[in-house]
Amino acid sequence: MKFFAIGVGQAGGKILDKFVENEKLRGSNTLRTLAVNTARTDLMGLKHIPMKDRILIGQTTVKGHGVGTDNKLGAKVMQEEVETILNAIDERGTHEIDAFLIIAGLGGGTGSGGAPVLAKYLSEMYSEPVYAVGVLPAQEEGKLYSLNAARSMITLLKYVDNLILVDNGAWKFEGLSLRESFEKINEEIVKRLAVLARAGEPVEEGLVGEMVVDSSEVINTLKGGGISSIGYATLAIEEKKSGLLGFLRKKKEIVDEGEKSMKIATLVRKAALGRLTIPCNIRSAERALVLVAGPPEHLDRKGLEKAKLWLEEQIAGVEVRAGDYPTRRTKHVAALVVLANVTDVPRVKELQRLAAEAKEEVEVAERERIEKTIELFDEDIEPLL
Repeated sequence: MKFFAIGVGQAGGKILDKFVENEKLRGSNTLRTLAVNTARTDLMGLKHIPMKDRILIGQTTVKGHGVGTDNKLGAKVMQEEVETILNAIDERGTHEIDAFLIIAGLGGGTGSGGAPVLAKYLSEMYSEPVYAVGVLPAQEEGKLYSLNAARSMITLLKYVDNLILVDNGAWKFEGLSLRESFEKINEEIVKRLAVLARAGEPVEEGLVGEMVVDSSEVINTLKGGGISSIGYATLAIEEKKSGLLGFLRKKKEIVDEGEKSMKIATLVRKAALGRLTIPCNIRSAERALVLVAGPPEHLDRKGLEKAKLWLEEQIAGVEVRAGDYPTRRTKHVAALVVLANVTDVPRVKELQRLAAEAKEEVEVAERERIEKTIELFDEDIEPLL
């Protein structure tokens, strides 16, 4: 699946940068990219996105220093300079892409404010679907970040074909600092996006997928403008050994061919029921997509069919699409499960509550500030102007 991926803000740029690195290592050419930011230092810190694909906006407003956590200012800057981004997209061309993918952190300023504005224009200007990967702040990042994220999320849902949410708070790694955890989270996001990008793409020479999922099936899964969550699981492949031990192992593999399908089915269950990008009730999903990638001798059609039937019983709807992507460039089998248009997402409810509390606290603090300021000048003094 060919994405035109646009990273907006610091988090969006970093995730996109890792995505580009991953595609280079795979020797893939499915991505067109732009990194957009109001902070010059964030753009300069990227390592893999070409300089020509980095766009600094808001130079006359914030002088390249960013908008901080002011997502209203982030939205204003994007509104003023969205034509610059649209022109850059047209220069690179959209005739071969299957979808736009906006990547942004929703708790800060540039990504939180700018991503919804960009999504609005992309949905109006182009026929390709517009998806967003939105990263929600962890609770310890503060109520202001929750308020920003709630505003951004509500606005994004008006304009995108699907919003894939990632909850920083659900992805904590023991012994790591917050910064190190963010790096690990970004890696996990990219692992999922990389497998999704394999859908419908040509496989390596001499390999043939048994069940092919093309880009149109991904688009049909993600249609509807809802919230989605992605699960992912991997299984390490044992190295084959030579000699008598290798012969016995090979003989055992022939006898235990049935185990292969069971491993695939189990791996898919692990992906669906394990750590999702945002925790949700699987039974509230409208549709689902399964994609399994790995060396062809470790893929199995029966296993995929079992997994598909199992998922059909788990979700609210009946649409489950499944396919495989054979590749010899890995020593793992990876299973990706997209739970599309989920409606039971506790973190979203919690975020709305925190946002409402933050909004009320801001309004109370503003009223108190105005009252106390007026009290400072309660004498009858005539102003100059």
